[in-house]
Amino acid sequence: MTGAQRPFLVMIVRALDPADIHRVSAALGWLGLGDAREARAELAQITPEQQNHPDVLEVQWCLCVKDERWDDALRIARSILTEVPERSSSWLHHAYALRRVPNGGVKQAWKALLPAFDKFPKEPVIAYNLSCYACQMKQLEAARVWLKRAAVLGGKEEIRRMALNDPDLEPLWEELRRKWSLRVSEQ
Repeated sequence: MTGAQRPFLVMIVRALDPADIHRVSAALGWLGLGDAREARAELAQITPEQQNHPDVLEVQWCLCVKDERWDDALRIARSILTEVPERSSSWLHHAYALRRVPNGGVKQAWKALLPAFDKFPKEPVIAYNLSCYACQMKQLEAARVWLKRAAVLGGKEEIRRMALNDPDLEPLWEELRRKWSLRVSEQ
């Protein structure tokens, strides 16, 4: 059943109540502090009917990633993608987990994320991740094109800084450093 065929009410994401919003925020705060145990404790207090809310699932996905539980991360990402395909993060989470599951990989992640660029053409992280995947598949020209798109969308300096610290893009590091040096010396 496609999104257009689903009943309208199913497509509406129910709102979290204020107490559950606070718990999700607290869980994210604990995650930011590196305390997964406290983050899990906050999520455990969320009302049972809200446990499958996309915002709750996103935090659960983060916990799975932290623990490198890739099968669980993929299962959760697929749930989020089904529930809210209009969120770019759902596509990114799906591809990220798909890359890391035992029978997944970069090529599967690439195929899963590629349609997201058409859906979210102004989202720099999608273009950036597609660049990473292309680079890992040794498609360096495609990686350059996607990285350039990400830089246009997300800011050249920020994307370049990310790229020069991302092992996925290591095959392009020397080239990016040269371009950086030329731009600095031209000023």
